[in-house]
Amino acid sequence: MLDLKNKKITVMGLGLLGRGIGDVKFLAQKGAQLIVTDLKTKKQLQKAVNQVKNLKVKLVLGRHNKEDFKNRDYILKAAGVPLNSPYIKTANQYNIPIKMDDSWFAEFCPCPIIGITGTRGKTTTTYLIHDILKKTGKKVFLGGNIMGQATLPLIDKVKKNNLVVLELSSWQLQGWAGSKISPHIAVITNIYPDHLNYYGSMTKYVADKKAIYKNQTKNDYLILNKNNPYSKVFAKEAKSKIIWFSKNDVPKKWQLKILGDHNLDNIAAAIKVGKILKLSQSKIKQSVENFKGVSGRQCLIRDYKNLKYINDTTGTTPEAAIAAINTYNSQGGIVLLAGGAEKKLKYKELAQVINKKVKALILFEGSASEQIAKELRKINYSKTLIFVDSMKEAFVQSKYLLEPGDIFLLSPAAASFGLFINEFDRGDQFIKQVKKIK
Repeated sequence: MLDLKNKKITVMGLGLLGRGIGDVKFLAQKGAQLIVTDLKTKKQLQKAVNQVKNLKVKLVLGRHNKEDFKNRDYILKAAGVPLNSPYIKTANQYNIPIKMDDSWFAEFCPCPIIGITGTRGKTTTTYLIHDILKKTGKKVFLGGNIMGQATLPLIDKVKKNNLVVLELSSWQLQGWAGSKISPHIAVITNIYPDHLNYYGSMTKYVADKKAIYKNQTKNDYLILNKNNPYSKVFAKEAKSKIIWFSKNDVPKKWQLKILGDHNLDNIAAAIKVGKILKLSQSKIKQSVENFKGVSGRQCLIRDYKNLKYINDTTGTTPEAAIAAINTYNSQGGIVLLAGGAEKKLKYKELAQVINKKVKALILFEGSASEQIAKELRKINYSKTLIFVDSMKEAFVQSKYLLEPGDIFLLSPAAASFGLFINEFDRGDQFIKQVKKIK
């Protein structure tokens, strides 16, 4: 049991996506003495503040105070907070345990956990696995890197005969490494360069990903992508049973609602989880064929007057944008809406794909957009290229570019900060503009 009554806890990072809010509500309900601190101001966090203002919580906003990281029983660290933060170092000096939402839950979870990580496809794979495992007849809980949902409160809901499916980002896996635990079934969809503005190197990024299997035993399972170079390294290091997947594992006769070669990999990984848990092929097939995908991931928002509007706002790497372009290339001309803030990624290959397969390009102002434009200049790109400073302006410009049969594809290949609150805000603004079209 996790007894939190009168425990002094500092929550580092309230945030706007809902997970921090959910944790604060849970901890307050459990009788913890809470300090909630965030570098964002009260004005920036107003929506979150409104949800916790009636709780017994001390709010420290717009700054962190070192005193709030001393003489505490626990620090609950948000996923985006770096481990080398001076405030985390202060807590370590005072031997205060550093906890994170989903790994703290996992320490007390009485049932098997299926954890999914990877650079691309982890959300789609997570939701599909969740759908498939409902066919086991057991109650299946979904958590981890899910917008608006904290995992820690599931402690009060999960029973021994249930299953838990968690999407796990590299940042979240820092907590698993610190707690020296790993899921019973771990899935790594793939590894590509990402978040290098945070990590500085692929070595550090991959090191965090490895936590998903580092503490597995011979009774656990690690599901790996046969065609990703990093998988060979993982297979050599892991103590668990290795299960390989590739897109060829998906029967060609299955009628799929989600498109693209990359989704065949996601489906293949999910199939392997179903088989480990002894589900029949027919039950897995039923779930896969009914699966329509996840919002913000190559999602058709509207098909209007022979124009398709696709929201792929979570496509924040060059590889993701390439996958989206390849998915829709055969269906009509693509006007691509991309760019934003860079994450120290390389855009050479994306520029080549844009040059070959995209009829016109609209870029949000930002450092990543400058890098994309630079790579395009190197190959003498001669098609339309427009820079915009808002979603509204992007749609104004698109009117001059789109023709019947075309696709307007938002797949940024970059981070959202600068023009948008986050990637979900970017997607919401895209949807809002699409719905305005008459």
